Amino acid sequence: MWLLYRIWFYVLVALPIILMFPFLFLSVLKQEWYPTFFKIARIWAKCILIGMGFYWTVKQSTPLVKGQSYVFVANHTSMADIMLMLVAIKDHPFVFIGKKELAKIPIFGFFYKRTCILVDRSSAKSRQAVFMRAQKRIKQGSSICIFPEGGVPEESIVLDRFKAGAFRLAINHQVPLVPITFFDNKKRLSYTVFSGSPGKMRAQIHQIILTENLTIDDTKDLSEEVYNLISNSLESDLKA
Repeated sequence: MWLLYRIWFYVLVALPIILMFPFLFLSVLKQEWYPTFFKIARIWAKCILIGMGFYWTVKQSTPLVKGQSYVFVANHTSMADIMLMLVAIKDHPFVFIGKKELAKIPIFGFFYKRTCILVDRSSAKSRQAVFMRAQKRIKQGSSICIFPEGGVPEESIVLDRFKAGAFRLAINHQVPLVPITFFDNKKRLSYTVFSGSPGKMRAQIHQIILTENLTIDDTKDLSEEVYNLISNSLESDLKA
């Protein structure tokens, strides 16, 4: 049953893309049309979550300012993290920064490499280029989304240590940072094949952290602040 459930997930990832292909294809022809692509991507994400039997709730500490760009960061534990992020953030089109290997996935990869900022984590040159591409997207009015753990931690690890990139990016571009905690995604659909089940998916959008008065020397402190915030949220939830 677990294997069938996992296969069904991949079917749900591909099917809406195939059905909406003409609209998706047109929406990625120009970067200025990215907000349209984002709206379609949110429909795609909802189709997958609903099809998997997931129901979600999103709590938000403070409202996001319309027209303001942000750097969104969240813990990364599940294959459904991308979908829940798309659903949780409604009116602020954001661009994922993700590993280039995902561009090889059939169908999904076609749109992934045209709409996301790809990074080769083994290449310092590639990591440097991310900042230039992110700056361009921010100037166009988009926000940026990064999973700061830099990958999916082992099953036994609740929250892995954060890489500095997301926090350096927010400080360099003086963009407010928004931490987000995903509480249930690992239980719903982790990267372990024989796991997963329908059920709730909760997201907590924490207080906005301003970066206007921060310098690059504050990167480590900012990273620790956000790490502790998400870590404490997860630990408190486990004890509840």
